[in-house]
Amino acid sequence: MAVITISRQLGSLGFEIGNMVSDRLGYRIVWRELINEAAQRAGAPDVALAVIDELGLLGVTPSARSSQAYLEAVRTVVLELASKGNVVLIGRAGQRILAGFPGTLHVRLIAPLDLRVQRTAREQNIPLEAARSQIEASDAHRRQYLKRFYRVDWEDPSLYDLVINTGRMSSAAACDLICLAARHIDPFVGD
Repeated sequence: MAVITISRQLGSLGFEIGNMVSDRLGYRIVWRELINEAAQRAGAPDVALAVIDELGLLGVTPSARSSQAYLEAVRTVVLELASKGNVVLIGRAGQRILAGFPGTLHVRLIAPLDLRVQRTAREQNIPLEAARSQIEASDAHRRQYLKRFYRVDWEDPSLYDLVINTGRMSSAAACDLICLAARHIDPFVGD
């Protein structure tokens, strides 16, 4: 009854690997629907838009009150999902919200910048310069989100049990490592 959180850089194949892990283990995968559920509970659709808009294209700036209500709702939804177990949570500060939660494996997926640029350009069929800009904006947004709301450095390796560089191994190999690690997480011990 494990819980796996995945923090990923744009272009590090996080969603692909998360899907592979959830398929292999028969776990539910949760990503953007968590944002929607939390926004609905908090009555703060503007926050959901701001969170999804990693590039800042929409110019949505929610109030502090809406942001706080949203964060509390995210925490509640994440804890509910974790208490049921057998879930892969992608993003949304799962590594912080579930720090110390028994039976949880915290994974960080990274890759070299140039490779992430190439992957993003190919996946979205955009020029390399546009892909680089997206990645830089995404990294800044994710870094700022965790720093502002959870007071942690997104890149701090102590937040994770396993850090995998997808520039040095295939998605299948990363999936194998995560599944192996998940099988060895003690279900009664937290961080």
